[in-house]
Amino acid sequence: MNRKFLLGAAITSSVFLVSNGVALAHDHGAKTKSYKVEEVVTGLENPWGIAFLPNGDALVTERPGHLRLVSKNGEMSEPISGLPTAVAKGQGGMLGLAVHPDFEQNNMVYVCLNVAGEGGAGSEVHAGKLQGNTLVDTKPIFVALPKSETSFHFGCRVTFDQNKDVFVSLGDRGRPMEYAQHLDKHMGKVVKVKADGSVPDSNPFVGKEGVDDIYTYGHRNVQGMTMHPKTGAIWTHEHGPKGGDEINILNAGDNYGWPEISYGINYNGTILTDKTEMEGMRQPLTYWDPSIAPSGMDFYDAEMFSDWKGDLLIGSLKFRYLLRVELDENNNVVAEHKMLEDRNERIRDVVQGPDGSIYVLVDDAKDGKVLRITAS
Repeated sequence: MNRKFLLGAAITSSVFLVSNGVALAHDHGAKTKSYKVEEVVTGLENPWGIAFLPNGDALVTERPGHLRLVSKNGEMSEPISGLPTAVAKGQGGMLGLAVHPDFEQNNMVYVCLNVAGEGGAGSEVHAGKLQGNTLVDTKPIFVALPKSETSFHFGCRVTFDQNKDVFVSLGDRGRPMEYAQHLDKHMGKVVKVKADGSVPDSNPFVGKEGVDDIYTYGHRNVQGMTMHPKTGAIWTHEHGPKGGDEINILNAGDNYGWPEISYGINYNGTILTDKTEMEGMRQPLTYWDPSIAPSGMDFYDAEMFSDWKGDLLIGSLKFRYLLRVELDENNNVVAEHKMLEDRNERIRDVVQGPDGSIYVLVDDAKDGKVLRITAS
């Protein structure tokens, strides 16, 4: 890929998603089916993750350290107890979460949060049974090591796969040269563990001391992760530096290149690396230049917007819109469609609800929101 061409494209007012070497301009919603937006909950404090229970209620994390239950009628609970104290520093705090696929039988909830320990703080996943307004019998099923004093790039999305194993994304904590390419450290990785925290026998590095739980490496800061509803593959997106946000399909044991290869540059405009590809390192499915600061991701797979089935929904923190990424049957990106531009709000997470509606978290310190998008 010609770096000069991409950086030249970034000078214009448009944002380009680059797929298979072709820069695709945004559609600006011309082909987006009519929809309406309602505010389900307001007044949240930096909401970060949302996950639905089978009955239509939702759990929502607030980065400063709260987990709340939001009923399908929009009623919000007091903070749910039972989790350790989250270290709300910089980008850290109470972040991603997932509900066990067998929640109706086991009531298990999995929350990723920044927890203090020797050497600083770091991402941990704690699991517990939801009983009333409490998580009981809570225990850590994964702890990222080493802890660090830095306050950004935590990752911390949580996703189950078809085997009911748990995937956890972990950012490089702003120290890429020390962490992302080194398999004896968790940062800059995606890990995979069983629901009880044990390591699956199928993991790519089983038998290698200290890296049994690592699934993929060479990541910068994965803040979007979801399972493809048909293939079962785990898809991620991650923040690049200045340019080079990526979408990737995870393949066990693979190296996704950061910081050895990148389609971005340093924030001060200097070249981070002159390489966009190297042998043994995966290329992204697509990437954005300039960065959109993606956060949250889900496939749409319901009938309310039947024409959107199989498309990706992704939030943009930087440009304050929701993207619908249209894919063909071979996972090639064919178009992007902007949504919610008129609201001018930072989109932190997006998920499809049990009713086929699309639910969006607006990240704001004083008036964070849960939005519901339905067909009009």
